[in-house]
Formats: sequence, C-alpha cells, structure tokens
Amino acid sequence: MDGCDLSTILYTDFKFNFNPEAINRETLVVIIMEEPSKMTFLGLEEDENGPHDIVILPIPYEMTTSYREGTEFGPKACIDASLQVELFDELLDQDLPCGYKIFTSEPWNNEVNSLAEALESIEKFSLKWVNGEQFPIFLGGEHGMLLPIIRSLRKHPEIEGKLEQLTILQIDAHADLRNELNGEKYSHGTVIRRALDEGVGEIIQVGIRTYCSEEKKIIDSDERVKTWFARDLIRMDSEKSNWNELINQIKNLSGPVWLSFDIDGLDGFLVPATGTPVPGGLSFWGANEIIMELFSASNAKVIGADINEISTSPNTNLTEFSAALITTKIVVGHIISQKRD
Repeated sequence: MDGCDLSTILYTDFKFNFNPEAINRETLVVIIMEEPSKMTFLGLEEDENGPHDIVILPIPYEMTTSYREGTEFGPKACIDASLQVELFDELLDQDLPCGYKIFTSEPWNNEVNSLAEALESIEKFSLKWVNGEQFPIFLGGEHGMLLPIIRSLRKHPEIEGKLEQLTILQIDAHADLRNELNGEKYSHGTVIRRALDEGVGEIIQVGIRTYCSEEKKIIDSDERVKTWFARDLIRMDSEKSNWNELINQIKNLSGPVWLSFDIDGLDGFLVPATGTPVPGGLSFWGANEIIMELFSASNAKVIGADINEISTSPNTNLTEFSAALITTKIVVGHIISQKRD
C-alpha cells in the first residue's frame, strides 16, 4: 500500500481479518458487512407490511426422526427450489401472484431444549398466522409439527374452540395412527392419533400404503377415520380403482378443512430424499387433482395447509422441487377459491 495517498478498500467477506498496524495511516479501510438478502417463495418481491393474502411459514423442526434425518433443512431447500418454478399457471392463465400478496415469514426458531418446548414454541409461532386474516402454508420439518398447529387452530374463527368441526385431509404414505413410536407419544409417526386425541372431527387419509396392526384396528373401528389406500386408488386395472369415489368425497366436504401433505404421499421416485420414501404413491398429477378438487368444493372452507417431511440430498434436488411444486399448487388452489367467492 506504499505510495497511496488515499485508498478505499471494500471488504464484503464476513470473516475478513486484518492487522490494523499493517495499514498505512493514510489508507481508509471500509468494511461492509453485507446481510444476505432474504429468500422469498417463488422469488417474488414481497411487502413486509400486511395484510397478506398468503403466508409461507418455514418450520425447521426435527426431533423424532426415525430413519433418515434432514427434515430441518427441508423448508429452506423448498424455498430455494421454488425459484425454479415457473410463475405462469394454466388454470389462472396468468403469472403468480396475480395481484395477491404473498409473504415469506422468518423461520420458526428451532433453538429449543426439549420436545415439549418445541411443540409449545411451534404452537405459539402458529397462533399469529391462524387468525383467519391470511391463508397459512407451513413448510416442514417433520410431520409432528402438525400437532401444535392443530392446537393453535382452536383460535381460528372458523373453529372457535370446537375442533370436532375440523376435517384434516391427510396425504401420506403412513397412517401415523400409532400410540407411540420408539417410545415417544409425540412422534411424527403418531401425529394423526394425537390429532384425534385433541378432538378433531374427521380424518381423510389418502395414499396410505404402510401401517401396523395397531393402526389397522383404528382404521377399521374409528368412524372419524376414512382411509383411501394407495393399492385401491392406483390399480393396473383402472376400472377397479376407487379414485373417482375419493374425488366425490372431497367434492362433498363441508366446513373447515386443513390440508396436511406429507411429501412421502407422493411416489418415492418423486421424493427420494424424504425420510421414509415409499414406492407406489401418488403421481404429481394425482396430487394436483386432489388439491384442485379440495379448493373447488363449494361447501368446504380450506383454512390452511402444511407440507411436511421435506428434505434434500447432495445427489438430487427433486424432493424439494416436488415440494415447491405442490406448495405452488396449493397457492393456486387458494387463489382460485378466493376468486370464486
């Protein structure tokens, strides 16, 4: 730096280290600590100020994973992948956001010391967004996050403390009806059982293809649970499929509905990085039809959704991209329902 009368040096590296004694006193050093820009769903420009029509809520929750780990990184991976999703939608015949205000929230803070603290914290985080003033879409994170979200829904104006009015449409490979998994009652594998314990009035399960004998007994005996097994929905002989019966049930839903989409409900080849991918699941277009029929149901009010068990892999981005596409279809479905109303 000798011979410089005045130099301005711009450093943007967060970890830049220097020795002040080595810098010529005539040299001006300016260190700029650049904050990384906030990533938004679909890369849309967003207004921090509400009210918002749709809110994307990342929940990097992972505490009871029983097989492959990584769901805590799923929400960020999904949002990153969403930047590659085309904004034009053929049903809307225009680019998203179509004049609607979409907002991507800061993630739930997962610095907690226990499972109980995590569930309580997620419930508190959710309460701000389930007041009926915007449409919440939670990105997870393991499926166990659904329980505190359901608890927070007691404050929703469509529920008013009466969870027996609520229908959960669950797209999933697993029934999640065990009383405990690996000794834990509040596991991702028990979350629908816990939702029933909370008083939820109806569960419609779609795409189920792996369950234990304990869960089968509940499926057979609990009138609140209707299970559409993947083997019956997806048959080689299409005339024997009960797909149209499922669609008719969705069309005839009434009252408040929550959509809980475990990404492993899709066929395993579409979500290879999820914790427990299972062959024989829904196609993307099958899932898309279910979503659109749900939001078109004239007597139903979809009050929110969660997309869970998202994960990522260094070998492929397909899982998070599939999740981003499903999330986008839910956004589209909500917009279509709002235009209809």
